[in-house]
Amino acid sequence: MDRSEKKKYIFIAVLAVIVCIIVRNLSVLAKVIGIAVSAVRPMLIGLAAAYIFNIIMTGFEKRYFPKKNTKLVNASRRPVCLALSFLITIAILILIMYIVIPEIANAFRVLYHEIPPHFRKLQKMAVEKLKEYPEIQQQISALEFDWASIAGKATSLLTSGVAGLLTSAMGAIGTLTSTVADIGLGIVFAIYVLIRKDKLFNDTKRICTVAFGKDKYHKISHVYHIANETFRSFFVGQFIDALLLGMLCFIGMTILRLPYAAMAATLVGVTAFIPIVGAFIGAGISAFIILTVDPMQAVIFIIFLLCIQQIEGNLIYPKVVGDSVGVPGIWVFAAVTVGGGLFGILGMIIGVPLSAIAYKLSFEILESKERALAHHGGRRRKRNKRKPQQAENTAQNTGEQAE
Repeated sequence: MDRSEKKKYIFIAVLAVIVCIIVRNLSVLAKVIGIAVSAVRPMLIGLAAAYIFNIIMTGFEKRYFPKKNTKLVNASRRPVCLALSFLITIAILILIMYIVIPEIANAFRVLYHEIPPHFRKLQKMAVEKLKEYPEIQQQISALEFDWASIAGKATSLLTSGVAGLLTSAMGAIGTLTSTVADIGLGIVFAIYVLIRKDKLFNDTKRICTVAFGKDKYHKISHVYHIANETFRSFFVGQFIDALLLGMLCFIGMTILRLPYAAMAATLVGVTAFIPIVGAFIGAGISAFIILTVDPMQAVIFIIFLLCIQQIEGNLIYPKVVGDSVGVPGIWVFAAVTVGGGLFGILGMIIGVPLSAIAYKLSFEILESKERALAHHGGRRRKRNKRKPQQAENTAQNTGEQAE
């Protein structure tokens, strides 16, 4: 064997050994990956936050004194636009909590006062309907619904398992503290990335050019621009879709005079960021809260929202999001279905832009192959046309020589 064949077989042998080691130690590999992901989680959160905030910040930068190019404007453009993007996001979150949380608290207050009387009515109705079954009547009559007794039982249950309760509480506090710390570090990292994004982009470009060469860098850059444009368009389209759905829900509930219109519209709009099925989550919570006021109005709300959801799911969402990312509506439904089945809610959210990227890149490859085939076929046809002409010219030359 020559040297190249030896290198090939050595590479295959080393690869086989590595695969065997990985297969035999999958649990250890999973722990290592978990530790690595935990270590870089703040950076991942920061990169995701920076990407989303950059969409808002870029919009502000385009409108921040666009015709002025003084030192003061250039120096203040990035910090001012970044601060505005964060302030607007915080204001939207506070507005959502201001609308939703008081209404949910009021609904639970109503439940606290309304459940016992409704329970006694149902109990009385059941006893009257089950006269032929005295044993069941006695069991139903013995049932009691009293918040004081429920609170006492809950207290005794918690008291009996103080050790387990403390362990669970400490675990929950530790998880919450770790999550808050990761989010805080991620936001700090996002701010740094957004302030220095131009320099970071240029440094990344230089490193990729040196590491992969100009040709491969152009291919990588092309894929990056497609991915960036697709994700940006998806998030903007998803925001528009959620806003339209929330507005339609609010207008319809106001016309139908259903309670909690602002709260239900806000919940439906916020949960609509989960593609296709998110609005149903908000609808379920809203229907339960409306149920505390009037069960019939809750039924009307469910029917109304199902109609709105059909319009949104079949017309608005595929049109707004599908057109914004550049894929047909059927691909949107397929991406949500497959992404949700594989990775849950996160898969539903990122499945659409990922499928759009694959769709665009695959069609670019297909079109380039078709152009190459067409060019090759055209050259072949030209050669076929030249052959009869060359044969005719050869025959003429042969005849002239014979003469």
